[in-house]
This record gives sequence, structure tokens and C-alpha cells, in this order.
Amino acid sequence: MAYDYSELVELTKRWAEQALSSGWINTETAQVLSDFDVRTPEALFNHNGSRPLIVAFMGGTGVGKSSLLNRLAGKAIAKAGIVRPTSREVTLFHHKDITINNLPENLPIDKISIAQHEDETKKNIVWIDMPDFDSTEQSNKALVFEWLPHIDVLIYVVSPERYRDEKAWRLLLSESNRHAWLFVLNQWDRGQQAQYEDFKQQLGKAGFVEPIIFKTVCSDTAYPDEFASLQSTILTLSNKHVVAELEQRGTQVRKEELRQKLQAVLQMLGSKSAAKQAEDRWENQWKATAGQLQQGFAWPIQKLAAYYADHAADLIANPTTGPAQTDQNATVLWDDWAQARFGDALDEFIVKVDELGLPIAPLKNQLAVVRARAPKIVQAQSELHVREALAHPGNVLHRAFLKLVRGCEIFLPLAAIAWVGYQVFIGYYQSNTTHEHYLGMDFAIHSSLLIIISWLIPWFILKKLKPSLETSVLRGLTKGLENAINMIDGEVLQQIETVNEQHSLQLQQIAEISERCGVGDYKPEKISSDNPLSRMLIN
Repeated sequence: MAYDYSELVELTKRWAEQALSSGWINTETAQVLSDFDVRTPEALFNHNGSRPLIVAFMGGTGVGKSSLLNRLAGKAIAKAGIVRPTSREVTLFHHKDITINNLPENLPIDKISIAQHEDETKKNIVWIDMPDFDSTEQSNKALVFEWLPHIDVLIYVVSPERYRDEKAWRLLLSESNRHAWLFVLNQWDRGQQAQYEDFKQQLGKAGFVEPIIFKTVCSDTAYPDEFASLQSTILTLSNKHVVAELEQRGTQVRKEELRQKLQAVLQMLGSKSAAKQAEDRWENQWKATAGQLQQGFAWPIQKLAAYYADHAADLIANPTTGPAQTDQNATVLWDDWAQARFGDALDEFIVKVDELGLPIAPLKNQLAVVRARAPKIVQAQSELHVREALAHPGNVLHRAFLKLVRGCEIFLPLAAIAWVGYQVFIGYYQSNTTHEHYLGMDFAIHSSLLIIISWLIPWFILKKLKPSLETSVLRGLTKGLENAINMIDGEVLQQIETVNEQHSLQLQQIAEISERCGVGDYKPEKISSDNPLSRMLIN
């Protein structure tokens, strides 16, 4: 499926907008992905598939661009410098039936000169004489860059003295693949063959395999030159087929430029493999930090355990706040020191993620939530496990043994009382039948001692083996802290996983747009060797 360039630009802008808001790219990158030059040669006309070829003379000061256009026109239509050969305006030369409907934006009307003709052989060509791009006048440079996107064929004019001009070469290299190019070594009557060969070699370095170079002389038309060949070449190109070929190629060039921008951003976003390494980096970081935190919590846990043991009733009476929050003298387990250590761990992890070549803004935003929640997690888990420890003190065996002793505390005294009662009843019965002495003081003392001992022993065992509140709280705090540390680790990993999923989605979206830039109907035709267009393009 072929995608229109404007559609790809719109997709890119929408992606850049959401990526900027999510922190995946910065403002500068978003601006790069939102700033596209949609100016084209066809944009000058309201045409229905047919338009003229736009040909422009471009060159530095004093190379004779205006003289060449005047020679093409057969009359003076462009202002050729006399005192100081400098062009300060754009001269348009076209057939009287051609209408340029849409002039470039921000173009001063007083900087345009229009000349028309009635030559039917040149009907499909609009000739443009551009201002000198190396002029010190900033307005001249602005005119050149305003018109460049609207040009099909650039005739790059140089002179023997100025064919190596640095400003000219910079412009040539920046615009090389955007246009078809013809080259004119003007004022050839003052040139040498070595200069021609050197100029051709320089063009080869710029990417032109076999550039078309015309040697012309405009000051003395009697001097033999190749001006007629230049004019004939332009006329050969001024047909619908070539214009359509240039339009399609221009669209593909813009798509390729867009694709290169997207590929550059794709590199900035980092790879999926790097994103996967982030989890391992955090696990290593958190392992060291968790050990440091547990060492630092040793004393606060003991102090808080003693406090909870003394205020267990407050813990039950204030289930939402707990005594640690109602008493200013209570020790807070997750204090500023712990928060600072946790913050350092997150910051160091973010630095490591940055070293992996991944954007860190989305990760910072996600981890900020965990950073703020950490104290609440520790507080909630510590109080929860303290309550559980107070509700179920000791271990399972200890609680089972105490339960047995509590049963004995009831059963043994009852059993002793039952045995004493039985002995009293039997003794009374026997004393009536045998007339023997009834029980006596020793029995009363011994039976009382038996009952007391049967109750006292379980009571003593329960009292001595009753779990310590402080020990129970300490165990609860330790378990709560361990659970809280695991929860914090889990939440961080969850946020990392969320960011990785978002990262993968960003890569997928931008890769899809980039791939669409390479899909199109345009396929460069195999142009015959006698067609000059094959030598005018950089492939």
C-alpha cells in the first residue's frame, strides 16, 4: 500500500506530540519531527496533472546568471550588473499562457520581476533567475531558500575564477538529491581545460557520476560555446513524462528524508534488549540497598518494638493511625535516612538506565509514584504484622503447649477437688460402719495442698512461659519490614515493566511509520543513456 507524504507527515506529528507529552523525546526532537517543508514545484500551480518544468539559474556573484537568461530570452529581461554584478531579485520568464497561482510564502512582491514570451517551443518551461546566494544581503539568501523547494532543475552557474567557492559547495551538497542538476562553466573565454577537469572532479566527489557541464560565453556570442546544447537539453526535459518523473522522485526524496529523521529518533529511544537489561540493573541495585536498609533498621526496630509493647492497647484503640503516629516520641521505622537511601537507589538506577541509551523521563515519572508510596507501604505492613503478632504470640508449638497448660489449669484443680470430695465421702461412710476416727487434720492439710498445687503449677507455667509482647512485636516488625521491602521491589519492577511496554510500543509505532516511508508506487525508470536526466540525478 502506498502512503501519501502528507499522511506520513501527519502520522509523524501525532506520534511526536504524544511522545513529547510522555517524556520519550525532548522539545527539540519534537520540533524536528514537526517541522517539514511541504513546498514543492507543483504547489505553485492549480493544475490537473500537467504543469510546466521549473528551471532556475543559481550561482554566486558575478558568474553571469542573468546574462544567460537574457540570452535565452533573446532580450534583456534580467538585470545584469554593470557597476557591481549582483542580483537582488527573482526574475521569472515564462509563456504568456502560464499562470503561477501560488507564489512562495513570505515572498516580497517587489522582489519579483516577471517577463513573458510567446514562443511555443518554450511553453512548458518557467525560467527563473535566482539572486546571488553568496551575497552579504540576508534578504537575497532568504529569497534563494524560499524558492529552492519549488525548483525542478537547477542550472548551477560558475565561472573559471569562482567554481570552488566554499558557500556554493555547501549549498550544493545540502541540496544535491532534491533536484535535477545541470552545470554551466560560464565565461569560458577566460577558462582553461584544467579548470574544467577540476570542476568535473569536484562534482564527482559531490555524488555526480557523469555530470553534464556546459561551457558558455555570454559576453561575446561570436565565441564558440555550448549554449545551444544547454537550451536544447532543457527543451528535451520539458515534457509531461519528465515532469512526472521528477515529481515522483521528489516525493520519494522527501519520504526518505522523513525516514532518516525517524531512524535517528529510533536510535535515540534505545533498543528492546537494552530495556530488558533495566530489570537486572534494578535487581542488583536493590539487593545492595535492601541489605543496607535492613542493617540500618536493626536499632529502630528494637526501639519501636519496645514502644509497641508498652502501647499495645493504643494500637488496638487507633487502628487507622497507630501509636507511632499519635505519639511524637514514637520511633518512625521509615525515616528520612531510609527515604534518602531509597531515593539514592532510584537515582543510581536511573543513571544506569541512561547509560543503556534509554530515555529516562518516563521512568522517572513512574518511579516517582513508588518513591512517594514507600513510607506508607512500610508503615502499613509493619503495623499489620505487629497486630498479627500480638493476636497470635509465639510460634505454633509454643501456642499449642500453652493451650494444653491452660486446660490443665482448669482440669487439674477440678480433678483434685473431685478426688478430695470422693475421699471425704468414702471416709465418712467407713467411719460410721467401723466407728473409726474420721479422716483427720492431716488429710485436710494434704488435700488442701493438693488442690492448691494442682492449680498453682499450671498457673506458674503459664506465667513463666507467656510470650513476651516485645518479642512478639519484634518478630512482627521484622516480618512486616521484610514484606514491605519485597512489596517496594515488586512495585518498582512493575513500573519498569510498564515503562518497557510503553517503550516497545513507541518503537513499534515509529518503526511502522518509517517502514511506510519506503513503500510507494515510485520506481525509478531505466532511463536510456541518451536521456540527460540519468546524468542529472544523484541516486
